[in-house]
Formats: sequence, structure tokens, C-alpha cells
Amino acid sequence: MHARSCPTNAEYIAQALSVEGGHLGIGRGGYTLHLARGSTLSGYDVEAMKAECIAAGLPVVDSRNLPFEVAWKLAVSGPMIAVGEPSSLPPYGPLSYAPLAVVAEAYRAAGADVHNLPQAGATEMAS
Repeated sequence: MHARSCPTNAEYIAQALSVEGGHLGIGRGGYTLHLARGSTLSGYDVEAMKAECIAAGLPVVDSRNLPFEVAWKLAVSGPMIAVGEPSSLPPYGPLSYAPLAVVAEAYRAAGADVHNLPQAGATEMAS
């Protein structure tokens, strides 16, 4: 009997790259790689995973440098990212799903470290 090997980070990253909204989110508790609708991989080796994702071209949103209150407000009051599913209609607010670019731009505007996503214009998030 042959043991099945676990997928590598590169395989997980490739899966995330293949789905609309796939990305790496980094916060104070580690990272979450969003692979598909309802499918994530979490871990704590943040810098290694971040470097691999950036090199592969996967969007990365790193909010560790934001004040806790700012990160909390974005996470609780803002929309969720639509990963592998259609986004809600604007305006986006709590409990709605928005495109990755919209949410990433809100984090970027607050001072988060965002990679592999071009800077967009004004976001459509509800205030």
C-alpha cells in the first residue's frame, strides 16, 4: 500500500489561483489561504507562505500592521470576499460578498500590505 502524500504549498497556491477571488489573507492569528468556496487552508508559517504566494502571483492581503480597531472594523463592518461564487450587488456592506479587488482596496486604503492586485479607484463599500 502506498501512502498518499499531502499536497504541497505550491499545489494549494495553484488551486487558489484557479478560482475567482482566491487569495492569501494574513492577520494576527496567522494566514488563511482561500482555495475555493468554503475551502481554506490556515497556518502559522506566515512569512514563508506569503513569499510563495507573492512569487506565484496570488493576491495577498496582510493586515498585521493595521491597528487592531481598524482591522476589526474592516472585518466586521465590511463585506466578505466572494471566493468561487458570484458577488452581491453593490453597495457592499456586512454579510454581503464583494469582489476581492473591492475588499483589498479598502484594506489598502487603511494601510494594509496588498500584493498582486492593482490599486483600484474608489470602492463601493457602504459606510
